[in-house]
Amino acid sequence: MTTVKIINTNPRVELPKYQTIGSAGVDLHAAISEHIELHPRTRIAVPTGIFLQLPENVEAQIRPRSGLALKDGVTVLNSPGTIDSDYRGEIQVILVNHGDKIKIIEPDARIAQMIFAKYERVEFEQVIEFDKTERGTGGFGHTGK
Repeated sequence: MTTVKIINTNPRVELPKYQTIGSAGVDLHAAISEHIELHPRTRIAVPTGIFLQLPENVEAQIRPRSGLALKDGVTVLNSPGTIDSDYRGEIQVILVNHGDKIKIIEPDARIAQMIFAKYERVEFEQVIEFDKTERGTGGFGHTGK
């Protein structure tokens, strides 16, 4: 298991935790003192009060909550948002309202989920052509499926 150091500046909510044994992500809460109105077709950065120190080769991914997306049309705009291991600032969530109505974001509301993933850095080797494959450059549904 990987250990992540955390600072939580929002005393009204506990540290992020997995809600069930099978949960892939932990909930992030809005660290705001008053509600925010998120109007249709607008976006805002919502603070969470959470700061992380991630190990090298681990990123945190910020993703939408399915209930907000389905019920209200509210999602994370740059999904998944990446928190790099050398970032030390507050985690903020960019929410966008794709719905028709104003969405009220209440203090401490669950606004997104955070998932952790290991990644590998690569080196690039410049070439003038690639090995041939059956698929080649076919994309965007070229297989008919």
